[in-house]
Formats: sequence, C-alpha cells, structure tokens
Amino acid sequence: MKVLVLFSGGLDSRLAAKILEEQADVELINFILPFGQGCCNSHCSLNFSQKENIRLNIVDCTKSKLLQEYLEIIKNPKFGRGTCFNPCIDCRIFLLKKAREYAEKNKIEIIATGEVLGERPISQHSKAMKIVEEESKLTGRLLRPLSAKLLEETEAEKRGEIDRSKLLDISGRSRKRQIELAKKYNIEYPSPGGGCLLCEEEFCKKLEPLLSNKITESDIKLLKVGRNFENNNIVLGRNREENEKLEEIKKEHKNLILIEPEEPGPSAIIKNKKHLQQAQELIQKYSKKKIEKFKIR
Repeated sequence: MKVLVLFSGGLDSRLAAKILEEQADVELINFILPFGQGCCNSHCSLNFSQKENIRLNIVDCTKSKLLQEYLEIIKNPKFGRGTCFNPCIDCRIFLLKKAREYAEKNKIEIIATGEVLGERPISQHSKAMKIVEEESKLTGRLLRPLSAKLLEETEAEKRGEIDRSKLLDISGRSRKRQIELAKKYNIEYPSPGGGCLLCEEEFCKKLEPLLSNKITESDIKLLKVGRNFENNNIVLGRNREENEKLEEIKKEHKNLILIEPEEPGPSAIIKNKKHLQQAQELIQKYSKKKIEKFKIR
C-alpha cells in the first residue's frame, strides 16, 4: 500500500513518515511556500529523504499560477486569519488539495500528515482538523498517525490495510514523546522556529499595502530584504549580505533597477525610474561617507 505524507521537514512530519514506513510504501510531498514552509528548508528535507531512502516530491508555490492561487487565499481566507495575516486553516486546505491531486494522478489512496491534536491553536484542534478534512475532500482518507487513536478511523484502518494498533495517541503542545520517538528511529530534525512570515507583525505591515494589487515573485523577494520604502518600491540593503541579495534579485528579475554607490554603503533596488532620486537620497542618508557617484543598472 502507498501513502503520501505531507512533509514540512519538521519533527512531526518526519515521525509520521517513519511510523507509516513500517506498514506502507511511503512517498513525501514538500511544498515550497512564498512566506515560509514550516520547520526547515528544501535542502534539509532532501537530506532526510536521501538518508531514509524515501521518495521526495517538491512543489514550488513561489511563482506563476501556484503563487497567485496561494496569494488569493491570503487575501480572502474562507476560514479567517490568526493574529496577523496567517490563514492557517485555508493554507492547510490548499496544501492538502494539491497533495490530493498528486495522489490521485499516481493512484495513492492515503494521504498522511504529521499533525498532532491540540499542538497548534488555530489549525490543530478537532473542529479545525475536521474542516480541513472535509474541505480538501479527504474524508476517510486523511491519516494523522501521531494522533490517530484520538481521531476517527480512516477507511484504510477500517479495512485493515493500516494497523491502528501501531499508530499513536499524542496530543497537546509538549514534544516529549516526539523527541523520544526521534531517538528510537535515530533521526535528526531541525529545531522548531522561524516558520511563517505571515505570523510576524512587522512583515505583515509591509505586505498589507501590496495586497490590493497583483503581487509578483520579485515583490515577495524584496519584502524579505533590507529597508523598504514607498510600499516596497524602494528597497535598501542594510549590510553586505543584503546588498549581495539585492544583486541576486536583480539578476533574476531584469525589469528591476539596481543602484550601487561607488563608496561603501547600501545598494538599492527600485521598480521605476521615478524613484531614482529618492533612492539615491536614501542611500546617502544611510551611508557613513558622502556618495559622489552611483552605478545604475
């Protein structure tokens, strides 16, 4: 039997894969999201899949049609937001719908997640988990092996294709049992942290003015770098690393304009030449020395 595990790369999804691997052929599906993708990056997820010899499918939602589809749920979430712009329930539904599409194309009956009942306040209480299951059209097919004994049986469990006795009954925010299981399976995992930028108030203040327009891939990249002015139309690097990042963004997006001072100081990216003088003034303001010349490209 094949099982597709929705894989964030964090401890819970790693454990879900290892628990199910004992009685099924497991595949992983990892979504790269524009504002953060969970507990670790794709490189870390790839390392895990290679070490454990589990197939990993990566879906990039940071560009093109998938990006616009994802942005739409941020603008108009059916089930509301958290304290900032985080549409946690709608986000979960989005990911599971895409996972279901992949599963159906590849004749995979069961989709599993590392969700733990009561671990997250918005999306992992019983009512929210039921909504997610129904909205993603996975009723009876969505398996949460870490908390399965506290939830309704899936169709696969009823048929005996998945042995419910080998699943778990973890609940709450404590990670003690998960850490013990990590030792049992001898798996490494990233520390919890980072996560979704949509939960960060300062980032959402920069994002909010852009939501009324079509947001592009370059808009999102620029929101994550340096000092932002004029609704993300002028972006200044705060250090050498951010200057280099702005240069990388310029290489990827030729329509942007990169301004570099010939003296040491912040580089800037602008989207339109009308912001050229203002950007140069801002570069001077945040530079320690007087800037005589700028390179514009």
